[in-house]
Amino acid sequence: MLIDQERSTVPLDPADTYRNPVLNADWSDPDVIRVGDDFYLTASTFTKVPGLPILHSRDLVNWKIIGHAVTAGHDEVRPGCGVWAPSLRHHDGRFWIFYGDPDVGIHQVNAEDPRGPWSEPHLVKPGLGLIDPCPLWDEDGQAYLVHAWAKSRAGISNRLTLHRMAPDASRVLDEGTIVIDADLLPGYRTLEGPKLYRHDGHYWIFAPAGGVATGWQSVFRSRSIFGPYEDRIVLEQGGTDVNGPHQGGWVDTPSGEHWFMHFQDRGPYGRVVHLQPMEWRGGWPVMGADGVPVPGGPVPVPGGEPAAPATSDDFAGPGLGPQWSWQANPDPSWWELRDGTLRLTCVPGPADLWERPAVLTQRLPGEPCTVVTQVTLHGEGRAGLAVVGRTSAYVAVESTQDGPAVVCAGSAPVPVPEGAAVTLGARVGQGAVVTFLADTGDGLREIGEPFHATQGRWVGAVLGLFAASHGDAPAGHAAFDAFTVDLER
Repeated sequence: MLIDQERSTVPLDPADTYRNPVLNADWSDPDVIRVGDDFYLTASTFTKVPGLPILHSRDLVNWKIIGHAVTAGHDEVRPGCGVWAPSLRHHDGRFWIFYGDPDVGIHQVNAEDPRGPWSEPHLVKPGLGLIDPCPLWDEDGQAYLVHAWAKSRAGISNRLTLHRMAPDASRVLDEGTIVIDADLLPGYRTLEGPKLYRHDGHYWIFAPAGGVATGWQSVFRSRSIFGPYEDRIVLEQGGTDVNGPHQGGWVDTPSGEHWFMHFQDRGPYGRVVHLQPMEWRGGWPVMGADGVPVPGGPVPVPGGEPAAPATSDDFAGPGLGPQWSWQANPDPSWWELRDGTLRLTCVPGPADLWERPAVLTQRLPGEPCTVVTQVTLHGEGRAGLAVVGRTSAYVAVESTQDGPAVVCAGSAPVPVPEGAAVTLGARVGQGAVVTFLADTGDGLREIGEPFHATQGRWVGAVLGLFAASHGDAPAGHAAFDAFTVDLER
């Protein structure tokens, strides 16, 4: 069994070890596969645009964003809706992602190259409350699709339904069979997030239960894909600080070792991703250290180059960095990259930034950091740096009757010269406590009141850039220079 470095008697080079979480930000509901020597991961994005990020790694620890599989969503902000819990597979020379939209049904997108282009979303099964789908193409050419249920839409949950599916993934071929009814399993609640596999003569469904912040990871096995299935809990919190631990994906390495990636709900930081060693004992998988999460250990494939999903952006183009997303479908008039700056038009919209489509966002890092940008306001409006969740706060430059000023809750407006480039920032400390910063002529200093970042609906808080008009029509714009995120490691 691959074990944690702290439990090992064999000295390890620090460069060949890892610490959990390996993705310390909101990469909700991850699924992971290997194709040759390459690993790929995707995650839920709800109503973010673009959605379904594609991450690449050579060692399961160091990851980079290489694209997105969905480029459009809703025109309005719909917190908690949209793209839920995807599954990622490689079949017949193509990459496939299945995801559920609880208000529409189960969709799939596919591509020959994971960097794209990806097909337009195709509706495989319409219906309310259909979530967390996962396909399996069997050795005999038959195809299947398993999914869970969202009680908020369907009126039922805690059960998994299996369909025969057309091999081209165009549609399901039957009404579906409930293969696991967890209401019949003692102690089970909210069984969801199934991942379907075939291994060692059994069909396997890996699925979490018990709730995102308080549950565990189970596996189910059967000689027949339609059951009956027997179950076993294979990963739970135990005496660790890893609450949940919740859904994810099983993957092997080129050398034949087995790993499991799953998320942990960290409130305002979102659902961060952990990596667990996994082995097979007595015909069942054993995850972590005998069923409890490990804090780290040997890198699955040593010798890789350090990497992490992008955060900082110099806005040099030709496009926005892959870390950015809008809160709904963006209008092209909202933004432009020009001369090494990001220009945001001051557009009308809801005062509550959580409800505002025209906010450019990225994930809040799961460790202390300092974020800095520079903004120049031209004309009327307000533009700045925000932290957005169910509650939001910001520091911004705003046009007032007395001229431009830096504004932040808990502070009186501080005048700045007309047309001046003003440095704004935020220090995010332990517990996601945010202290805003501004340089109003005497260096970068704290401004306003501390703000406790809050999670959104199924997501963590985000860092955001915005430009808002005072009235019902655009009346100005803002130019943002380089956006920098420095982690305090």
